[in-house]
Order: sequence, then structure tokens, then C-alpha cells
Amino acid sequence: MPLGQLAGLAPAEQLRSVFGQALLEVCREEPRVVVLDGDLGSSTGAHAMRAEFPARFFNLGIAESNMVGVGAGLAACGYVPFLVSLSSFLLCNAFDQIRLSVCIAGLNVKLVGSHSGLTTGREGPSSMSIEDYALTGGLPTMVILVPSDPACMRWAVRAAAQHSGPVYIRSSREALPHIYPAGYRFTLGKANVVREGRDVTLVACGLMVAVALDAAVLLEREGIEARVLDVHTLRPLDVDAIAAAARETGAIVTAEEHLIRGGLGAAVAQAVVNTWPVPVRHVGLNDVYPMSGSVEELMARYGLTARHVADAAREAIAAKRR
Repeated sequence: MPLGQLAGLAPAEQLRSVFGQALLEVCREEPRVVVLDGDLGSSTGAHAMRAEFPARFFNLGIAESNMVGVGAGLAACGYVPFLVSLSSFLLCNAFDQIRLSVCIAGLNVKLVGSHSGLTTGREGPSSMSIEDYALTGGLPTMVILVPSDPACMRWAVRAAAQHSGPVYIRSSREALPHIYPAGYRFTLGKANVVREGRDVTLVACGLMVAVALDAAVLLEREGIEARVLDVHTLRPLDVDAIAAAARETGAIVTAEEHLIRGGLGAAVAQAVVNTWPVPVRHVGLNDVYPMSGSVEELMARYGLTARHVADAAREAIAAKRR
């Protein structure tokens, strides 16, 4: 079933294409923006920049560590470099350079990880990025943006360009449905309530927001009112919104296309324990590297569907009544 179908969301759009167009718009407005490509521009959407601004587009080949070093140098000279590649390649191959050259120095470098989560599908686990929240979350100066739909991606690119300091944007190979209207105003570090509810809160990010909205429809059929919270900014985390959700609904479920350890679930659990302790259940990958398959097959196999989120919500609600 397509993402967001139960929730009646508008038809899906390729997030990587949206990223490319949003980046092009930012480049037209800000002459300091340059793009560094890891020889995957046609796959990530970064190639949209090449035709209009060839002098500001640099294909550095399959050499992610070198790309980060060049990006750090450009940032030190006053440019705003966007470094774009598959998330698994960029973060895993160049983590040392990201840590030393970008984050410790606090340089104004923007990392864009495409094909994140399970969305490389049949290409298998070597190109899947299921540890990217943990990797970037371990870097104290890094802002982490996880767009959930096309409007959110357009905002994320602009917000990254305007923010001074390291930023990681997570992009997806999968087409995502429209949750927000065009021009919706987001705020860095402020989660959005995309559905109201009083019985449980479904805290999600990225493509799992649409899954959570579908789960809320399933729960509504049973008389359960589920709030859905879109955490589009994983860092800085909106602790106030999470504390309010815990206080007002009494139970929380996190949903992410990532390992539960070191991801959204861990961050939310920490926030809940420190503010308003309530039962928390997690939907995500549990200590496993996924097999190859279609995205739909993989999400079903590893428990990332609306049914799984709804099951976790029932468990959390039952736990708060004990």
C-alpha cells in the first residue's frame, strides 16, 4: 500500500528531485553556495545545479573523504558547500574527516545523505544507511534535519543554507506523499503536531511520518485517538513538544527507518525519562542489517508498517493502565 494512502495524503513526489530543485533555488539567491558531488548527481538530484551554475558544481568522484576535506577548505574561505552523495558512502567512508575537519572546527559545511534508510532496496545492505542518525548524532556540533515530505525538504535545504555551522540533511530514494501544503512555515528545532490525539503520541521522522499517520487511522477505527508528531529536526530535539506529548497523552511510540539504538527512539526515550516518564515503545530496526528486497517488502519484514506502529501504540496504552 502506498505511504499515506489510509491518511488520504496527496500523491507522492520524489524527494531527491525536490532536493535538487530546492538547492538550485538557494543557489540562485546565495552566490556563496557551491555543490560538491560524489559522482552520483543524477541519482541524488544534485545534478540540477550543474547545468545552470557549472562553475559552482564540482564532481570529485567516488572519493568522499577528499570531498569532505575540499568542502572544509571552501567553508574556511567563506563559501557554503553542500556535499552530496549516498548517505552510507558519505558518512561511513568520510567520518574521520567529518569529525576532525568539519565538526570540531565548527565549519559551515552541509552534508546531504541521499538514499537513506532502507530505500536502496534491492541493492542491499552495503548501500543502506541505517546508522546515520547515530553517526551524525555523535558529533556535538551537527544539526540533523529529516524531511518528511516535499515541502519539508524545500524548507530543510533553505534552513541548512541559512544556519551557520555543520548540518546533515537526510534524503530518501523513495517518493514521499505531501503532508504539508506548499509554503508551510517550519521552524528549526520545533516539531510539528500533524494530527491531534489524546490517547497516545506517535513520534516519527522522515518517511515514517506518513506511516504514523496511516497507523493513526487504523487506531481511530478502534476509538483510539493518536497524536502524530513530526520530528523533522532530530537535533536540536524539541524536548518541550515531547514532554507535552508525554504529559497530555500518557504514552509514546517512536517510529523511524533506522536502528533503534542511537536514533530517534533513543533520543525521545531520554527526553521522556528526563521530563515526564511514561510508557514508550519503539518501532525501528532492532540490531539487524536488512536483506535485499523492494522497499515495501523490507518495511513489512522488519516491522516498519502502519500495522506495526498501531500494535506498538496498543502496547504503550496498555502499559500506562497497569
